Amino acid sequence: MSEGEQTRVYRGLKGVYFDRSDTTFIDGRAGELRYYGYSIHDLAANSNFEETAYLLLHGELPTADQLTTFDEEMKASRRLPDPVYEVIRTLKDAHPMDALRTAVSALAAFDDDAADCSPVAVLRKGVRLTSQVPMIIGAHHRLRTGEAPIEPNPALGHAANFLYMLTGVMPSDNAARLMDLDFILHAEHGSNASSFTARVVTGTNANLHAAITAAIAALSGPAHGGAAEDVMHMAREIGDPANAEAYVKTKRQNREPIMGFGHRVYRAEDPRARHLRDGVERLSVEMGEPHWNEILKALVEAMRPYARHGVNVNVDFYSGVIYHLHGIPEDLFVPIFAVGRLPGWTLQVMQQLENNILIRPLLLYNGPELKPYVPVEQR
Repeated sequence: MSEGEQTRVYRGLKGVYFDRSDTTFIDGRAGELRYYGYSIHDLAANSNFEETAYLLLHGELPTADQLTTFDEEMKASRRLPDPVYEVIRTLKDAHPMDALRTAVSALAAFDDDAADCSPVAVLRKGVRLTSQVPMIIGAHHRLRTGEAPIEPNPALGHAANFLYMLTGVMPSDNAARLMDLDFILHAEHGSNASSFTARVVTGTNANLHAAITAAIAALSGPAHGGAAEDVMHMAREIGDPANAEAYVKTKRQNREPIMGFGHRVYRAEDPRARHLRDGVERLSVEMGEPHWNEILKALVEAMRPYARHGVNVNVDFYSGVIYHLHGIPEDLFVPIFAVGRLPGWTLQVMQQLENNILIRPLLLYNGPELKPYVPVEQR
């Protein structure tokens, strides 16, 4: 580097494009999100998770026959090898994210395609993992509460079956649809931390199970996947809608964040949030707990003055209350994120493999100049 020349460092790689993608369009200022050109608003209103997963994995919406075949493939993949159940049983007292990460890694040992990184094999494995991850979460939750895992119900769709395997109770149509919507909205979101992690691992020519295991590890960090859980903690702390304004005022004075507001990408409102807002209101009434929705509404109102500064509500603001209303423990909120994100992670791996390259950024050295080595007896 010449004298006076400076190298700019982009901490966290913020604003840096490392590749091209034709999948996910995000306009953070306008608050817009599309999967393969389809608006998230249209998908949220008209699609289901199976159809959206097909779109992400194949690049176009399926025909009726294609969707039926894909749904059958997903249902046929609702199986876990007995040794993986033993792994889950051994880890029954572990945090659900630790159990999920370990079980996904273990699945590689029982997948005939594990080492095959061809596009067709990666797609097959991605479909299998999309169906297996909910089973892992459900089995672990049942075992840690002293109950036997529940067999999947082939008559139920992906979201409804997940709720059924967790609780053993058939969910209402409204509850199942809201969970399905949550999965659609979380299915893909560009190069977020976990998706980038999956690409970095894939760049070394590691297999899909390794990439997904690493993505789950990245998601487990509270700075990435913990927002929904934090919002529920906040709602409990506030306790009553009348306390929301004072809570926000105190937090802002102390320069502390308000959970569920703001996003690394969006300056406008997160386009996914509106679709869960109405769902929370309906489900809270159905479950007889409307006060949680009232607390959220009061928080949105209290935060309204800050919206012009780009601090808007994000999708996780509503997710945590939805999970709570389903009776789901808070330590399962992040694993549920993984259930929805599996197609997106698989897609990121497939696109990385299309023109694979080792991802190897640089660190700008700012340490000491060359030092002479001093023998230990002279130190």
